[in-house]
Amino acid sequence: MPNPFLARETGFIRLCGHRGHNMTAPENTFAAFRAAHELGATSIEIDTVLTADRQIIVLHDLLVDRTSNGSGAAREMTAAEIAALDAGSWFDPRFAGEKIPTLAETIALAHELDLVLEVEIKEKVNLDAYYEALEAVVANPADRDRVMMISFDHASLKAVKARIPGLRTGGIAHERYSDPVAVARMSDLDELCIDLDVFDPADAAALHDAGIAIRCHAYKPSAWEEARRAGLGWDENLAAWLKGGLIDTLSGDDIGWLKNFVDSALK
Repeated sequence: MPNPFLARETGFIRLCGHRGHNMTAPENTFAAFRAAHELGATSIEIDTVLTADRQIIVLHDLLVDRTSNGSGAAREMTAAEIAALDAGSWFDPRFAGEKIPTLAETIALAHELDLVLEVEIKEKVNLDAYYEALEAVVANPADRDRVMMISFDHASLKAVKARIPGLRTGGIAHERYSDPVAVARMSDLDELCIDLDVFDPADAAALHDAGIAIRCHAYKPSAWEEARRAGLGWDENLAAWLKGGLIDTLSGDDIGWLKNFVDSALK
């Protein structure tokens, strides 16, 4: 079976919605995931934490305050209590009643929409319980094959991969490494998630030679306007890297904008 996170095996570059399409829908909700898919996303990046009853939910923060009508730490609330919250009205009244989904529910939606998931581990308090819960959620190989677990904490990725055979992991990189292949191999990573601002084509080629996938995060269109004014050359560079096959997944906040860029670059 081809690796769904490597463009040379799938034949296409994935477009990944950062927390779904968070420009037009509340982040990390089904509304944002469906919006991303409708705009052409084939992947979504989500964030996950653990509840009091050891269920993994899709939430960026450790607290529910910012993205729901609730208050308090997710770890002190049950999954049922969290499911009862309104996670949409804070963004726009049109999304009233939108829920904070579980990871299991999101994987089911990924099957429905034929998406793959980049699942960031945001849990900070009880990683052992998180790993145990994750093992149950991805027990089905068909579910596990759609998932790339990602984190800034590469040591935690190595630990979870040792516990769950066949699980893919991706390390997030906001800075350049002197030897990215060594970094990836040291933590047994399948992917490096590299910010556009620190993307290096020579490093990308070396990672691909080692069989390691690459997700490049390309921010919001407003960040591009600032980069253009600063003369950073992102437009020309990213187009060349896409044409050169150096990127497997391109992620960002505005999927429509990213799709137009990729379509133009690959003409």
